[in-house]
Amino acid sequence: MSEQTYALSADAAEFYEATFVPALFRQWAERLARSVPVKPGGSVLDVACGTGVVTRLLADRVGPDSRVVGLDLNDAMLDVARRLRPELRWQQGDACALPFPDGSFDLVVSQAALMFFGDRVAALREMGRVSHGRIAVQVPGRLTRSPGYLALTDVVADHAGPHAVDMLGAYFAVGEPDQLTTLFESADLRIDRFDTWIGATELDSIATFLAVELLPIADQIDDAVRDRITRDARTVLASFVDPTGAVSAPIEVHLITAHRT
Repeated sequence: MSEQTYALSADAAEFYEATFVPALFRQWAERLARSVPVKPGGSVLDVACGTGVVTRLLADRVGPDSRVVGLDLNDAMLDVARRLRPELRWQQGDACALPFPDGSFDLVVSQAALMFFGDRVAALREMGRVSHGRIAVQVPGRLTRSPGYLALTDVVADHAGPHAVDMLGAYFAVGEPDQLTTLFESADLRIDRFDTWIGATELDSIATFLAVELLPIADQIDDAVRDRITRDARTVLASFVDPTGAVSAPIEVHLITAHRT
């Protein structure tokens, strides 16, 4: 997640790139990159780019003569992005106050970040302001339509309480389609297409899946609680585990393309 709220350490940013990107976000990024109108030599802004998986894919599509910018609030994420693709432009900045003139880009995108912005409408309005073409936003959908995550959340509720559930549930905070539509309309954006699809978080084991997904509450639970969550999660997640022990946990995803009204 390209969080605009919480500072991440260098180790956390490296973990994100090494684990979250191949497990989940590269799949998302590939779908987003296929779904948006880009042309060679165009200009693209990736808002809350994280370590830059979407930025890199779009840069490859538009070619070397284009202008591609990845923006994130967190310097540690940008350090990883710069290491991976030093020739691209990586800039620190706030999604709610983008440091670019009106109409600076042909395309503005943002993946897995809207739910973390302090003012979601302001961020969407800013994306529309700096775009003279299209914007595309991809976010997790509804927890109730993401069975692997719903099962894990139920286990966490049993052992760690409502505060821990709220922290895990923050990832799905803008998953209701009506809510998303209202956010776009409030930001003076007209939706051109609203696609909902089912992806999956794919990791090599239950242990790795829990290590990744329990990160938001790692400091809130002690070893005894973690052990109980792990025990019960192995049972409720069994249907998402293949014979090799690898996990594929389904998750609903929304991809919205829009333009400024």
